[in-house]
Amino acid sequence: MSTGAPRPTIGAVVLTMNDRPDDFPKAMSSLLAQEDIDLDIVVVGNGCHPAQVPDGVRTITLPENVGIPQGRNVGAENVKGDFVFFFDNDAVLPTRDALARLAAELQRDPHLAYVQPRIADSDTGVTLRRWVPRLRAADATRPGTVTVMAEGVVMVRRSIFELAGGWPGSFFLFHEGIDLSWRLWDHGYTGLYKPEIIVHHPATNPARHATFYRLNARNRVWVARRNLPACLIPLNLATWILLTLWRVRQPAALRASLDGFREGLRSDPRYRAPMSWRTVWRLTRAGRPPIF
Repeated sequence: MSTGAPRPTIGAVVLTMNDRPDDFPKAMSSLLAQEDIDLDIVVVGNGCHPAQVPDGVRTITLPENVGIPQGRNVGAENVKGDFVFFFDNDAVLPTRDALARLAAELQRDPHLAYVQPRIADSDTGVTLRRWVPRLRAADATRPGTVTVMAEGVVMVRRSIFELAGGWPGSFFLFHEGIDLSWRLWDHGYTGLYKPEIIVHHPATNPARHATFYRLNARNRVWVARRNLPACLIPLNLATWILLTLWRVRQPAALRASLDGFREGLRSDPRYRAPMSWRTVWRLTRAGRPPIF
């Protein structure tokens, strides 16, 4: 691939808990097969020593599971490159030019903070609604500016990632992409969705995690408390409560969601930097007012 731009330098971060012995080697093979880039890869063992790692790939062993956002922060601190690519260990890059094409978008537009490909199930080709980074997600093939991201497969400009403070490490799991995206936008940058660049990923259900409903609710509250002007926080949380009451039908799941909501209100989100009203307006113009 030749675009006339300098050969991009990319640091790739992959987390593992050694729990995907079939998927992980495929993910790594597809990553190592990428062409026309200078690639530095680190595999972070989240509470384990990484296994099945190809020769020449560096590893980091964390003695305990610090959660996905903080694990990715550790990885980002230990790879080189102008851009950082965060890659789930059960995803596959089906073409050899995927990373070069993502990087080309960041090279082309200096105001672009991150670019996300279209994530699709490898067997069915289906793109789940939660993988499409906008409110109107019926057409997963529509490209354009986006205000959130699917955290597991995304490329970020390192300089602005570091300026924004990286992933919210205290979240452990869920909604860290909204938090980071809002902070990137608040620094004057934007996000881009490029559905013609496809990454394969199994269509798993996030509710398979035992703590899904509690952490999902807690982190939604933290996102609002950390990032929104004070008068928008009640609007954001009221919208979430109404949607939760409408969507969640199982009593146990609803109780866990409400427990997480209370936890989010009572606990320390460890950060408070309200976005500017200019950012609120920019997000709204881009199609996602920050009360949703």
